[in-house]
Amino acid sequence: MRILAIDHGTKRMGIAISDELKMIAQPLEFIPADPFDQFLARLKAILREKEVELILVGMPRNMDGSYGPAAQKVREFVAVLNEAIGMPIKTWDERLTSAQAGRLLVAADVRRDKRKEKVDKMAAAILLQSYLDGLSGGDGFSLGPR
Repeated sequence: MRILAIDHGTKRMGIAISDELKMIAQPLEFIPADPFDQFLARLKAILREKEVELILVGMPRNMDGSYGPAAQKVREFVAVLNEAIGMPIKTWDERLTSAQAGRLLVAADVRRDKRKEKVDKMAAAILLQSYLDGLSGGDGFSLGPR
């Protein structure tokens, strides 16, 4: 079973998926946020195809750790998603994931017009990798006791 991450956005939702061992996150795609019924249909198809057991949704926080208006939108999104999907959903701190994704794409010399379509799914992958690293106790590469 896998974990699917969603980088919530008003225009696009970035989607990333874990491997079956829950060690590595990879960007999957972005889904347009509107119309919502089409977003939901595509998401449900991915959940079936990839045999997902948990959905992880990025929770935006301010740099001081507080929650702002964007966090409220995500809470509302999670409530609607929970009603429509009926699968475990968890939120995870997404501070700076989009900025980090943008920097990675610039460093990889991805053209500006292509970066826009890739940044959302990359942000979802960064979010998911952060969560997966937490599951494995840190860096994901520990072989012996800490």
